[in-house]
Amino acid sequence: MFHRWIVISVILIILSVVMVPVYIAASESGSPTPDKSLLKVALLQMRPDGNNQSSNMDKAECFCRQAAALGADIALMPEMWNIGYTAFDDKKEGALESFRRQAVPTDHPSIQRFARLAGELDMAIAVTYEQAWNPWPRNAVTLFDRHGKEVLTYAKVHTCDFHTMEASMTPGEEFFVAKLDTRFGAVKVGAMICFDREQPESARILMLKGAELILTPNACGLDEFRLVQFRVRAVENACHVAMANYPSPNENGHSVAYDAQGECVALAGKEEGLFIATFDMEALRQRRQKTIWGNAFRRPHRYQAILSAEKDEIWKRNNGFGNPFISDQR
Repeated sequence: MFHRWIVISVILIILSVVMVPVYIAASESGSPTPDKSLLKVALLQMRPDGNNQSSNMDKAECFCRQAAALGADIALMPEMWNIGYTAFDDKKEGALESFRRQAVPTDHPSIQRFARLAGELDMAIAVTYEQAWNPWPRNAVTLFDRHGKEVLTYAKVHTCDFHTMEASMTPGEEFFVAKLDTRFGAVKVGAMICFDREQPESARILMLKGAELILTPNACGLDEFRLVQFRVRAVENACHVAMANYPSPNENGHSVAYDAQGECVALAGKEEGLFIATFDMEALRQRRQKTIWGNAFRRPHRYQAILSAEKDEIWKRNNGFGNPFISDQR
């Protein structure tokens, strides 16, 4: 009898290790906290199944459910998650057309399932996808609130036209900020996507529109420079920022979040996992009453040059198809 219990105990230990999926891992900053005034954002650093939309969305639901179990208020996916940010071979006949055909509208069942899931979990979900649009698809994120209501759909303004995939897409035309209902009241949330965060105007406009938190889906290598750059976006705009990236081998992970003071509140490694960033919204609002940054001492009447589309010869570039990039024609 004694030996039998030893065998059973060993089997149970083995099963408990094997059956724990990798996506339940959370950073130390993701430990659940009883403080109801803190906002928790789950960075879903997921590895995609190529452009298999069904498989990718199933995995995203699993991650979202675990994020809710960890007390998250918002779950954020990497850039264009439904197709795993899978590019196409522009030299292959029909590849471009196939890429564009796989785009789905916001009211597609694969997207709307997360509206229902958000309501079920009492957690906002930021879904990223190749959005069907005219004339070409867009790189989009839709934020559903904890009641399942769509509060924001944003399309990437600064498309990566130096690559054929995003040169084949329709850029967004505007940055949006929405009031997101949370457990402790409204939070003003905006979004920018990947290359947007490398243009200081993106976060600046969102701050000017009132954003307190900027959600940033991502799909590129995050080196030290880009991490510091993202941190600066937080400090110069007195704004919380959160970014979800793809793990290795797709990218290098390092999903990250900084608060308005530039403190790192979550930082992932290279592997797949779920990481919770905890933000103090009351501290942000108090900081905004005193900081010299943000919109405190700006001189917008001196910024006319920023609105000009003219550029010196040294800045002229070709897009991914070898054609001149003309910003005001995109």
